Amino acid sequence: MYIDTHCHLDHPALSVRLPRVLAAARHSGVTGFVVPGVAPDGWADIAAIAAGEERVFPAFGLHPLLADCYDDHLMEELARYAAGAAAIGEIGLDAAAEGVPRDVQVKAFRGQLRLAARLGLPVLVHCRGAFRDTIDILRQEKAGDAGGIMHGFSGSPEIALHCIAMGFKISIAGTVTYRNAVKPLRLVDRIPLEHLVLETDAPDMTPEPYRGRVNEPAFLPEIAAKVAAIKGVSVEEVAAVTTANAERILGIQGIPPRPPLS
Repeated sequence: MYIDTHCHLDHPALSVRLPRVLAAARHSGVTGFVVPGVAPDGWADIAAIAAGEERVFPAFGLHPLLADCYDDHLMEELARYAAGAAAIGEIGLDAAAEGVPRDVQVKAFRGQLRLAARLGLPVLVHCRGAFRDTIDILRQEKAGDAGGIMHGFSGSPEIALHCIAMGFKISIAGTVTYRNAVKPLRLVDRIPLEHLVLETDAPDMTPEPYRGRVNEPAFLPEIAAKVAAIKGVSVEEVAAVTTANAERILGIQGIPPRPPLS
């Protein structure tokens, strides 16, 4: 059985057919779903999905592409939603974010890390082209105390080891299955399985052989199969270890989802 540690079930490409998406996923062995928040106007939808579906774990956060929305009022609202969350996220830094200055992203990132620390929640970290600053901020804010997941990790094995040393798991997505993949293969080869989790990032990053289609959690076993092939272990071992890793880091081991916001 698998946990998809990052899937946007609230996205219109998935939400309009959510019962079928979840049924297909469960048929494929995916029985847990972490749904990260990106924008404040989507938090209520995520809470509603988690309230109505078994083993759907909500996370709430402000994506760095929307960091200019950050203010004290927003943080109060986020704190309310976080009372029913498995994590704060997705949050972080994005060097490709046009029109959102780095200092604005940093302020929002630090503020959300501090909220997570206050609530004892792990974080789901988005990082694109900003690993040095991201790691520095995670260290300064002592984010490793509660830990979290480096979402859709695109860095080197050396950077991954820095994150692991701080208490983070490394999330492997569909890019590891791509025919031209090089860097993700080296990453999976170098990082021990006990530090890895799996994700689809649905509806994005569709793995082979489904590329060109909308991604969904049912495709997660393709990622697991590739990880198993790289490491020379069984798919069953990958499923068992990555699921246990996700359950521990998110505090959901053997328990149902936390009650969503009422």
